[in-house]
Amino acid sequence: MTALKPDSLLVAAGRPRGVGQPLNVPLVPASNFVLGEGMVYARENGTPTWTALEDIVGALEGGSAVAFASGMAAVSAIFEQLPAAADVVLPADCYQGVSGLAEAGERQGRWRLRRLETDHTAAWIDAAGKADLLWVETPSNPLLMLADLAAIGAAPRKPGGLLVVDNTFATPLNQRPLARGADYSMHSTTKYFGGHSDLLGGLVAARDAQRHAALVRTRQVNGAVPGVLESYLAARGLRTLAVRLERAQENAQRLAEFLQDHPAVNGVRYPGLPSHPQHELATQQLGGHGAIISFEVADGDAADALCRATRLIHHATSLGSVESTMERRSANPGQEHLPAGLLRLSVGIEAVEDLLADLEQALG
Repeated sequence: MTALKPDSLLVAAGRPRGVGQPLNVPLVPASNFVLGEGMVYARENGTPTWTALEDIVGALEGGSAVAFASGMAAVSAIFEQLPAAADVVLPADCYQGVSGLAEAGERQGRWRLRRLETDHTAAWIDAAGKADLLWVETPSNPLLMLADLAAIGAAPRKPGGLLVVDNTFATPLNQRPLARGADYSMHSTTKYFGGHSDLLGGLVAARDAQRHAALVRTRQVNGAVPGVLESYLAARGLRTLAVRLERAQENAQRLAEFLQDHPAVNGVRYPGLPSHPQHELATQQLGGHGAIISFEVADGDAADALCRATRLIHHATSLGSVESTMERRSANPGQEHLPAGLLRLSVGIEAVEDLLADLEQALG
């Protein structure tokens, strides 16, 4: 099965096998099972529905996956692996949920926290030999900066030190961190995996059996298990990820080119543009340039007005779904340091002509 190309793995992996079995992953709403061989209790062993989801993502990432109730539950499980007084390194541009968790842990004396610019590769390489956790987000949220995974992943690490990559924006179709030396590749399944704005979930793929087992034990103890319906929806959503992402990336490239030439736009961040400071690295490291665009207008008032003026693009948070969404990021707690006029646009699969027309009328 793993010899298949990723597009085929998305369709083929995690399905029941055998004559008379359902073709699709069934929704199994069970908490306990008849004792004998196999599953015993859902919190301990999982259910057929969420183990199917783990099988799909594990095959895609080239590791073994563990599903959680949310993206932040997955993040928390990784931080639970740290020793007391650990050294933690986060990017300066980082999802505010991760930053908030890390800052709270530092206030409690659980670890020491440092921040590095995502593109400061030499600093990350130096930190690898000292840190207990390197948390890399690439492309970053929302400034879309890239970390050089080949260089950071190859750097000698402190014994027991973890390299974790938040792979939510790229997805395993564009980037496979475990193959670049990461110990864990983390995803919010709420985003591209589900793809329809109808579930919460998180997932971590581990490179080796020991790391995988540690996460499973943490999930058992802390109880942050995924819901069966959410797992079913995520597994079903993954089947179409390749075609959704291909269309969304094509749309994003067109919109980014339009925005960078518009007089009301002060700047555009998109790895697929030659103007992006890391365009060359993005082309080398990523299978595709993604479907997120960050761009700036004059100020916060102009950004809010633009969000109100769009008709097809929804003014909503989150990302990675079939519909396009846009929001002013500095309006979110923990993101006040961002430019007031910065907008994050998650590009969906609508007809690109309609998206262009919607932005044109809204910017006008």
